[in-house]
Amino acid sequence: MRRRLALLFAPLVVTGVVLAGCTAVTTSTAESTTADTAVIETTVTVDSDLAAEAVLAANEDYTTVNDDEWDAASAVDVTLSGSSASSSSDAVTIDGSTVTITAAGVYRLSGDLAGSVVVAAPDDALVVLILDGATIENTSGAVIDVQTADDVAIYLESGTTNAVSDASSYADEAEANAAIYAATDLTISGDGTLTVDGNGNDGITSTDDLVILSGTIEVDAIDDGLRGKDALVIEGGTVTVTAGGDGLKSDQDDDATRGYVLIADGTVQVTAGDDGIAAATDAVVTGGTVTIEAGRGADAALSADADPKGITAGVVVALDEGTVNVDAADDAVHSDGSVGIGGADVTLSTGDDGIHAEQTVEIRSGEVTVTESYEGIEGADIAISGGTVDVTASDDGLNAASGSSSGGMGGGGMQNSGETLTISGGIVTIDADGDGLDSNGTIVISGGQTVVFGPTNSGNGALDSNGGIEVTGGTVLALGSSGMAETPDSTSSQSWVAASVSGSAGTTVTITDSSGTVLAEVTSPKQFETVVFSSADVASGATYTFSTGSTTVSAQTGTALSGGMGGGMGGGGMGGGGGGGQRP
Repeated sequence: MRRRLALLFAPLVVTGVVLAGCTAVTTSTAESTTADTAVIETTVTVDSDLAAEAVLAANEDYTTVNDDEWDAASAVDVTLSGSSASSSSDAVTIDGSTVTITAAGVYRLSGDLAGSVVVAAPDDALVVLILDGATIENTSGAVIDVQTADDVAIYLESGTTNAVSDASSYADEAEANAAIYAATDLTISGDGTLTVDGNGNDGITSTDDLVILSGTIEVDAIDDGLRGKDALVIEGGTVTVTAGGDGLKSDQDDDATRGYVLIADGTVQVTAGDDGIAAATDAVVTGGTVTIEAGRGADAALSADADPKGITAGVVVALDEGTVNVDAADDAVHSDGSVGIGGADVTLSTGDDGIHAEQTVEIRSGEVTVTESYEGIEGADIAISGGTVDVTASDDGLNAASGSSSGGMGGGGMQNSGETLTISGGIVTIDADGDGLDSNGTIVISGGQTVVFGPTNSGNGALDSNGGIEVTGGTVLALGSSGMAETPDSTSSQSWVAASVSGSAGTTVTITDSSGTVLAEVTSPKQFETVVFSSADVASGATYTFSTGSTTVSAQTGTALSGGMGGGMGGGGMGGGGGGGQRP
């Protein structure tokens, strides 16, 4: 596994910029102080349909059975005993080892049963199953089979442990094909524990909405762990899923307002052979802690047809608040549409892309750390307006590319194909072996702080665009090789300065003005041959000094690097690898 680069720097100083390289990351938020340094972070608020609130508003509301909608005091006792059961209620039919509930009401199940529980109630019925120390095993099918009702709830009695285990296989035509199966909306709550062994297929499935409000739920399934076809929602509790297929899944693809996964709170841990979270439409996190391992993690060797992703969605991935940790063999976060991050603490390790969107990647706030990746963040349009972004990549760090680009994602020749990479705020740190900032279209930096430790090979550049680089604000410091080094456009409204100055790993670069004032200082973690710097303190027409110990080089603002690329002709995706952002 690649070592994550760690840096220490004091981002933006009132009177200048000082970047001090060391061994650990320290960043500061708006108006905070580090030592004697006052730090101000420029951020821009972005009105966006990628915020979780907007994404959820576009979807159908999910159905929940809250605990205050029923009365435990009215519960009917169902005593499970071996291969049979007993109950005094006329709404409970017992046929051998099959317990069938035929009417609305609350039912308390306790004991052990080698058989199944079937719910066949009227279409307008609310049925609540209280699991009060119930252990049920069915070797011939589903354990709990909800066939008809309006809404069904499973309540886990406080202090109890409950377990279900189903058949080892299902016929292809079987409708109920999970340990707990509901052809209705299903809500799970309570303070008890539920262990689910899905031996033949899925762990828990609802063909409508599956909602978990609370409880400790442990699922081990041969295929998918939790599946809510219309919606899968976790509002709380502790949920642990081990699945041979997808961990959490919603796959309704016939209705654009359904097929979504929402994690609003709780602790969720997923170990999946395929995708950790798979949503036909949207995957949304607004709270809680989510930990995912997909396909045995970033360093796993994959077969040609395997692509286990951490979080994948057909329309939008929205990560607002909460903590998300992903270790995936394929993309850590993937959307066939767009990805929006607005406050979550996201840590990603991946064998392919850290974040990949066919359309837009938008980071408004929060912390995004990509510790290991092929390409760090990739999308047709990348917009960073706030937060902290720290990317380590074996190829490109940030790559604005699309399938419409010549050569596809990861390669765009020299043609400006219209993609955009925009940084208007936030603190961005890139360590890339390929291009640091790469766009098959344009790069625009108008705010924030961007530090790039770029490639050591001559086929890539710390900054690389097909349509030009415009700097209008913020602070930019980019170190890299010389062969494809690109500088900002001469038309940039904020001045910049670049120098051909080299150093090995551990070399400190100091940039000073004519009066000796230090504008920037950074210790590079690897070899470099060029340095590009821009900030509000760089004056047009002025000369600046770049020092690396015994070597001193002077450069005037607006002068392109010798042998490098002027603004707008940076070779696009030439530093990229295989098409589509795939690792070689």
